[in-house]
Amino acid sequence: MRQKRAKSYKKQMLVYNYAFKFREPYQVLIDDQLVSDCQRSHYDLVGGLKRTLQAEVKPMITQCCIQALYSTRNQDAIELGKSFERRRCNHPPKEARSPNECIESVVNVNGSNKHRYVVASQDISMRRKLRKIPGVPLVHMSRSVMVMEPLSEASSHVNEVTEREKLLKGLNDPKMAGLKASSIEDYPENQPPAKKRKGPKGPNPLSVKKKQKKPEQGEGNGQEQDRGQEHENDGKTKRRRRRRHKSSQGNIDGQEDSAEEVETQGHPQH
Repeated sequence: MRQKRAKSYKKQMLVYNYAFKFREPYQVLIDDQLVSDCQRSHYDLVGGLKRTLQAEVKPMITQCCIQALYSTRNQDAIELGKSFERRRCNHPPKEARSPNECIESVVNVNGSNKHRYVVASQDISMRRKLRKIPGVPLVHMSRSVMVMEPLSEASSHVNEVTEREKLLKGLNDPKMAGLKASSIEDYPENQPPAKKRKGPKGPNPLSVKKKQKKPEQGEGNGQEQDRGQEHENDGKTKRRRRRRHKSSQGNIDGQEDSAEEVETQGHPQH
C-alpha cells in the first residue's frame, strides 16, 4: 500500500473513532461475493483488511451469506466463509434473504450503525444504500487491490456537527466527555455564571500589624491564684530566719566570757 493512501485511510478511521466511537478490533461484515473473489484470486482477505484498516479486525459473516455460498458449490469458498465468526441475523435457513437485504437489516438499526460494523462488499447497489447511513466504513476490491471508500456525505455532516459542538461548548462539557446522564444533571447548562466583585480591594495582609490578644478576666484571676499558691509553698518549705538585737547579743557574749574565767580558776596553771 502506498504511503499517501495509508495516511488517508488512517485519517478516516480516526474520524470514525472520535465521531462514532469505533474501537479495535473492528467488526467487519463480509458478503459472499467478496469471499468468492478473494478465494478465486488467492488473496489474503484477513491480511488485506488489517492493512487497509491499519488495526486488528474481527471478520464476520451472516447466515444468509453462508447460504448464498452453499448455492455456488465452491467448497474452498465455503470453508473460507466458515472460518469467520457467525453473525446471527435472525433469518431462518428456510426463509433466507438475499445477502444485500440481510446485511442492510443488520447494519441499519433505526437509521444508524448501532453496532459499529465495517462493511466489506462487492455489491455496488448495497454500498450505495449504506452511504446514506452515517458512520459506516465501506471496503471493496478493485483490480486485486483492497480499497476503502472516502467519508460519505452523511458521515462528514455528523463529524462537522460534533466538531462544532466541541468548539462552542468546550471539551469540559459533560455531554462531550461521555459522562452518564446522572452526572450531566449535576451540571445544568442554564447555570448563571459567577459574578465578579467590583470595588476597592482590602489591604495587604503582610503590611497589617497583627492584633495582640488581651488576657481575659478569668485567665488573670487564675494566674494570680497560681502565684499566691507558689508563695505559700515557698513559706512552708523555707524556715524564716529570726534577727537578734544587739543587747541580747552582748549579754550572750558576756556570759560566755564569765564561763571561761570560772574554768581557768578551777584549774590553776603550773
